[in-house]
Amino acid sequence: MQAQILPSRAALVDRIALQFEYGQNLIVLLGTSGLGKSYMLETFITDKYNSFNKAFVQVSASVNDVSLMSDILEQSFNSPLIDHDLSLSENFYQLLEQQPCEACLWVLDNARHLSEELLQELELLAKNSPITLYIMLASQSKLAINNAVEIYLEPLSSRESKQLMSWYFPNLPYDEDPVFSAFLNEAKGNPSLLLAWQPTEHVADIVKKDTVSWRIHLISLLIIIMLLIIGLLYKNDMTQWWQTYYQNQQSQDIDTAIPASKITAIPRADKEVSNDNADISKADLPLEPVSDKSQGSEAPHKNDVPAIMQSLTRQAQQSAQSEQSEALPQSSNTPETIEPIESDDKESPQSKTSNNVSDNAWYLAQPDNNTTVQLLAVTQEKIIREFIIQHSLSQRARVYKTKRNNKVWWVATLGSYVSLADAKSALSALPSTLRKNKPFYKKISKIKQEIARLDQ
Repeated sequence: MQAQILPSRAALVDRIALQFEYGQNLIVLLGTSGLGKSYMLETFITDKYNSFNKAFVQVSASVNDVSLMSDILEQSFNSPLIDHDLSLSENFYQLLEQQPCEACLWVLDNARHLSEELLQELELLAKNSPITLYIMLASQSKLAINNAVEIYLEPLSSRESKQLMSWYFPNLPYDEDPVFSAFLNEAKGNPSLLLAWQPTEHVADIVKKDTVSWRIHLISLLIIIMLLIIGLLYKNDMTQWWQTYYQNQQSQDIDTAIPASKITAIPRADKEVSNDNADISKADLPLEPVSDKSQGSEAPHKNDVPAIMQSLTRQAQQSAQSEQSEALPQSSNTPETIEPIESDDKESPQSKTSNNVSDNAWYLAQPDNNTTVQLLAVTQEKIIREFIIQHSLSQRARVYKTKRNNKVWWVATLGSYVSLADAKSALSALPSTLRKNKPFYKKISKIKQEIARLDQ
């Protein structure tokens, strides 16, 4: 392929090649002057069909049919003997008998200068050639051809116009430049006009303003400062709250005293404790010595705090055990039975892979000079299988697998005929449902080349 080509033009080159693969042997590329038709033809003949015998001819008003026929045949065959009294098709058939070849690609630029007789010869060869013959013409206006696919070359988009100019002019102005924008609008996507740009002409000097103003910076700074102040205030409030909380927790004393009413008063030798002092708390009771009649020495009275706490803890444990014992009979009446849950999901059987319908080995065993009829070419194996079943071709059709443009293709053919006449009779005998897909002839040698692409 040439050095640089725009994405839309590269896609058009692939589209033309795909049209040839579908059986359209004659294609006309139409477009006004300056859209790059010649560049498209050079890219196509350079990049596509490298194994073909190629012929590229620039047609002009001063070239006659005889010299044009000689140029085409001399580029397609090795030192051909051309009879100027015969037509292009007659000379082509004679040279095929003398020098058999595989396939040919003819590209003719400025085809509007071709005569009607030569256009008819090209149309006849594209339709009835015994070998693969692809013919591509380029013209500014429609040609006197009936059975040809016409492809229109569209102008470039605004984005691709700038891309094309950037390849040739490194320092383009800004898009806001009025002179530059007016030039793009007037060029209307025509490559020849776009490349006529003069970078030395006066260009409006536009200073691109800063899209971010100082007000936005000021507002952002104020927001950041406000967030910092809020964070500091929140931190101080939380610190004070935690300090107050922990101080309250530490200041709470453990109440180990019990009401004085639950403690039996200790009688003295001389008088009894009055009932009026029964509700006095333990902290208000004076620690007075108690007289012991059996012992002569006096000992002070002490409250056994650990024993009191142990008794309170024992009572709490006993109350909790009684509550649990009351709850156990209720829960025992409703026992939970856990049954194993059987999974309803069963292992789904593995889906069986579809059978490979490719008959590549059968094609490789056929003679190279045999001819077959191509019925359909698709990129999905499912479609080719449904096509064969729909038209009841399981016992007649063959399918081979190939690769085009990094995609796998499935092609259905019918028969393997020794002569072209047998293939023509088989094609004419096909029903209308099959002929609507425009089947065509193809050499077994060509199919073998396409099968070999799988290993590339």
